[in-house]
Amino acid sequence: MKISWRITAAIAVWLIPLLALPADHGEAAVARKAARARIKPPAPEACDPRKFRIILDVGHTSESQGATSARNDVEFGFNLYLTRLIGERLKSAGFAATRVLVTEGKARASLLKRVGTANDAHADFFLSIHHDSVPDKMLEAWEFDGAKSYFSDRFSGHSLFVSERNPHFAASLAFAKLLGRELKEQGLQYATQYSLPLMGRYRHPLLDKDVGVYRYDGLVVLSQTRSAAVLLEAGSIINRDEEMAMNSPARRELTAKAVVAAMRAYCARNDEKNYSGAP
Repeated sequence: MKISWRITAAIAVWLIPLLALPADHGEAAVARKAARARIKPPAPEACDPRKFRIILDVGHTSESQGATSARNDVEFGFNLYLTRLIGERLKSAGFAATRVLVTEGKARASLLKRVGTANDAHADFFLSIHHDSVPDKMLEAWEFDGAKSYFSDRFSGHSLFVSERNPHFAASLAFAKLLGRELKEQGLQYATQYSLPLMGRYRHPLLDKDVGVYRYDGLVVLSQTRSAAVLLEAGSIINRDEEMAMNSPARRELTAKAVVAAMRAYCARNDEKNYSGAP
């Protein structure tokens, strides 16, 4: 049977709108799901300690030496000795890409250098090592080796700081809790004073009262690094007894051991999506 060209044209005109209609709802959903699957980023790979880039930042510089201890030693020296030991122990534990960062220059400029170096190196983790003091109003005078010195035996202990401004805040907090727990298991106590009103502008929110993790958003090395970042105040060098402990090889080894154990645990679960704030 022949169909006239008029009938054929009419059928074509009638079909055009149907061809323009969207696909069946179920088929469309399947298509959208497939498209999302194609653009979904790959899941993070398990951490390989040999390639895990850790920057160990030696707090302060030879020009800007930080706090002065109760016996007139500068903080920079304490930081340098401890950081180098931690670096050696991490490398021995298989973290071959660990780097000890010693920065030169004045305080503010050196902070920006640290951040720039860590970011340019595409660090996977940034750990800044310091030793603690107290606000000047808490200092007491004494004489040591014939020189006027200052001390405060009122507070002691280590502390850990993280910043909510860091793009990997959850991961930073998770590592800080792991390290705080390791230090606690070694019998060490954290510094409790940072949550007290008497600290004034040095007062900070306590995020974990069990292991001593504080929030400090104003620290450049924590807020501007593009990797997870934690600052460790390893102990108080203005406290006369703790200064002696911080100068001992045994205490340095204990701290280094805690860092290695925490880094192993952190690396073993290096999927930031799993960090809910509790390790």
